Amino acid sequence: MHASLFEPLTLRETEIPNRVMVSPMCQYSCEDRDGLATEWHHVHLGSRAVGGAGVVIAEATAVEPRGRISPEDLGIWSQEHADALAPTAEFIKSQGSVPAIQLAHAGRKASTRRPWEDSPRLVKPDEGGWTPKGPSDEPYPRDEENTAPTERMDTDDVRDIVDSFVDAAEYALDAGFEVPEIHAAHGYLLHEFLSPVTNDRDDEYGGDFEGRTKLLREVCEGVREVWPEEKPIFVRISATDWLPDRESWDVAQSARLASELGDLGVDFLDVSSGGIHPDQQIPRSGPGYQAQYAETIRETLESEGQTLTGDTIAAGSDEIAVGTVGGITEAQHAEALVGNERADAVLLAREHLRDPYFSLHAGRELDAENAPEWPDQYKRA
Repeated sequence: MHASLFEPLTLRETEIPNRVMVSPMCQYSCEDRDGLATEWHHVHLGSRAVGGAGVVIAEATAVEPRGRISPEDLGIWSQEHADALAPTAEFIKSQGSVPAIQLAHAGRKASTRRPWEDSPRLVKPDEGGWTPKGPSDEPYPRDEENTAPTERMDTDDVRDIVDSFVDAAEYALDAGFEVPEIHAAHGYLLHEFLSPVTNDRDDEYGGDFEGRTKLLREVCEGVREVWPEEKPIFVRISATDWLPDRESWDVAQSARLASELGDLGVDFLDVSSGGIHPDQQIPRSGPGYQAQYAETIRETLESEGQTLTGDTIAAGSDEIAVGTVGGITEAQHAEALVGNERADAVLLAREHLRDPYFSLHAGRELDAENAPEWPDQYKRA
């Protein structure tokens, strides 16, 4: 069969060989706490490219030191950080995949321990941590031992964040990445500005929809100015806060935002959900439980003439492709999501931890004539 999952997707002049993407997954493996990529990152990301994924996205990579989720996270705030990542980007390309990197700032959810380490969750300043910052001084709500004082950003701080994202994009380009993904999801800084749950500001970066989306729009504009016209930009959003009983970010606002991002030169929307508050109510309904949000946003874009037509988005158009995430583990399911036009691509996280060669195995399972080739070194197996 000819599988939709393995059809190429061209965004501007970057050809993605298939519709399977490796979601950003934090590895918490900068043991020296300096944000510099290590051999672990090189092997982890490189093996997923060997596994046939169309795009391999490096983990949430902080645009400044205080933007790390944990002290062991990747960073890209200097040329040294770019140089450490360059061999990995080059290797991903050599395997036929597109190297991407998620540019991120953890906001008020920063300075925490790695998931496998003992509590308390917070890393305090005298332990090598720092004071998180966000749109307000309200900390991310945890128990008393794990609730960190949070610094409210003033207007100059907010504008500095825009500069940090732009600088990080330039370093990412120097490192050889083809795609920057701007992280505006999961309760981290840019999402904190989007959501009325966390943004109570009364300046130009708060209040109504236009005010709350202003920071993300400025980041996208700034990155687009320095990113080559022929290369695409991705944005990850949380389509909903999963907080139906209070004023919060929801799929209607996400669809409106998607339309505006297309106008700003964003080419691909990576649609996830949640993360802004521990009270979120997630009705987990099985594999692909978040696909409904990508589908809704895609339908809205289609009604406005902004959705992907054919297999190519041209530079300068306002079209935007949409990807879905969440509990996708099987080849047939991934094929159905793309083949039925519920999404233009699928992004897999945990399944790529379990199986770095998901795309190669999916090609065999689907008996797809257009599946990625196994590496010569592995064919005898």
